[in-house]
Amino acid sequence: MHLASLDASITAMSAHTPSATDHSSAAPRVTPPAWAVMLVACAGQFLVVLDVSVVNVALPSMRTDLGLGETALQWVVNAYALTFAGFLLLGGRAADLFGRKRAFLVGLGLFTAASLAGGLAQQPWQLIAARAAQGLGAAVLSPATLTILTTSFPGGAARTRAIGTWTAVGAGGGAAGGLVGGLLTDYLSWRWVLLVNVPVGALVLVAAGWWLVESRAAAGRRLDVPGAVLVTTGVASLAYGIVGTEQHGWGAAASLVPLLGGCALLVAFVAVEARTREPLMPLGLFRVRAVSAANAVMLVCGGGMFAMWYFMSLYLQNVLHFSPVQAGLAFLPHTLSIILGSKLAPRLMGVVSGKTLAMAGGTMAVVGYAWQSRMDADGTFLGTVLGPAIVMSLGSGLMMTPLATAATSRAAPSEAGLVAGLVNTSRQIGGALGLAVLTAVAADRISATATAATTATGAGGGAGDGSGGTGDGPGPVALAAGYGHAFTVASCIIAAAVVLMAVALPHRRP
Repeated sequence: MHLASLDASITAMSAHTPSATDHSSAAPRVTPPAWAVMLVACAGQFLVVLDVSVVNVALPSMRTDLGLGETALQWVVNAYALTFAGFLLLGGRAADLFGRKRAFLVGLGLFTAASLAGGLAQQPWQLIAARAAQGLGAAVLSPATLTILTTSFPGGAARTRAIGTWTAVGAGGGAAGGLVGGLLTDYLSWRWVLLVNVPVGALVLVAAGWWLVESRAAAGRRLDVPGAVLVTTGVASLAYGIVGTEQHGWGAAASLVPLLGGCALLVAFVAVEARTREPLMPLGLFRVRAVSAANAVMLVCGGGMFAMWYFMSLYLQNVLHFSPVQAGLAFLPHTLSIILGSKLAPRLMGVVSGKTLAMAGGTMAVVGYAWQSRMDADGTFLGTVLGPAIVMSLGSGLMMTPLATAATSRAAPSEAGLVAGLVNTSRQIGGALGLAVLTAVAADRISATATAATTATGAGGGAGDGSGGTGDGPGPVALAAGYGHAFTVASCIIAAAVVLMAVALPHRRP
């Protein structure tokens, strides 16, 4: 998913590409070399994208070391995703208003400090808070990396090559995340998947302070901070309430209060956006059918697809007993298949309509997720993981590009970047909510399977089959049942997205 969203992110952050009204705050004494600007900007983007995926392989080790429960474990992922999605558009506007170099330095400084705090965390809440701060830093840093390139390279071939390099580095960061996380966790500690950002971030900060030149857009724009805070806290509250239903039930106050509070915060967000002069999310854009339909589809798709990396990492290590390095290598088919699908999609859109291709890719993803749901405690990489990985990841890659294209095709040129940013935000928020739902679903099935096995063992007087709980928690059979059930529900969610595509997406000839 992190690779499939890169195209939308590029277009989103292009909304902040400088116009003729941009100006530098001070004339540089010496024009910085182009390669140095490229190196600094791409290094910043690499760190942002790497941290989306690098923690997945380290999750089991984090849980063992800090005593994380299933609820807290998913917040290690969601805390980053939510703050990154909720503040991404705000970060781009802040870079325009206060200066791209300043935004780069502030974002990278916060990201680096939060990485240090997370790597040194001694309690679960400390790690989760650090991940949230990382996401906020990434939301400020990532838009600045692209706009720095567009202000530093002249329009035409030079700028195109610069953006192409930036894109490749981002894709490389996502692809390398699983393997880098596995190597660091296996040979050092899970803490180094976060601590590695500290020396790298410090070097990039020094280089950025020396080489980058300040620039900003014309004055007059405002930051919609209340909108960003409301949407982020609203979705986080909803996710917290959903996760709590597994332990407390839907009718308990511990679940209802955050659920109702989250809904109230999102209603307040809509009210603020309707009245703000320069809203984070202009509601008028949703009157365009392609925009509203694509965002709805992305929200639903994110709900099903985001969990693939999370549950596969747990299955590979907790059930198949892969080492972190082996788990990282096992993710390579997923990554390569998404890249292949993303690269094939533009070519296929010259033959079939984007709507048809998106539905075909979505249907392929449904088949892959349903196939992966058949995982069990006796699975193998070749027999259980490889086939579903290729099918669901290739389908995901084929689907995302036409959806992002559909969202921006009917928007005014001046709004194309903002619309693509909304698509990316919708997918991340949908993913956060979907992970909360699927975590609760998996935990419920794990508990039920372990309880049933324990009861059967007690009644039969046997030694059991590894399904039930032990002093160390549920056995591999129960875990596989829970993770597999999460993939079943995810396939149903993506199937609903395909139906929504058929009904809502406008049809355009290739």
